[in-house]
Amino acid sequence: MKSALEKYNRRAQRTRTRLRKAADGRPRLSVFRSSKNISVQIIDDAAGRTIAAASTLEPDLKKTTKTGADAAAAAAVGKLIAERAKQAGVTRVVFDRGAYLFHGRVKALADAAREGGLEF
Repeated sequence: MKSALEKYNRRAQRTRTRLRKAADGRPRLSVFRSSKNISVQIIDDAAGRTIAAASTLEPDLKKTTKTGADAAAAAAVGKLIAERAKQAGVTRVVFDRGAYLFHGRVKALADAAREGGLEF
């Protein structure tokens, strides 16, 4: 029987495999969600490097949010990653939700990133 971590990794890999086919050279906006925080990276898979990153663990976001584990904090991270992506010259990405459902904090982050100017 597979462990919970093995199942999680399999779901995430299945999502990423589908994204690679549809990415068409666009960078990947990858989300990581824990019980206490949420973080996001824009990754250029062709070069194998991170273009921009944002997290609720950053000091300026820690001061403004009540907790790192709610939809408001996820929306703040979404706006911040959109700003940093614009500074790096990225406007079109493909959204990698990993093994998480597109619901709650993940959806709040995606909506805020779209409002900030990212296209996906």
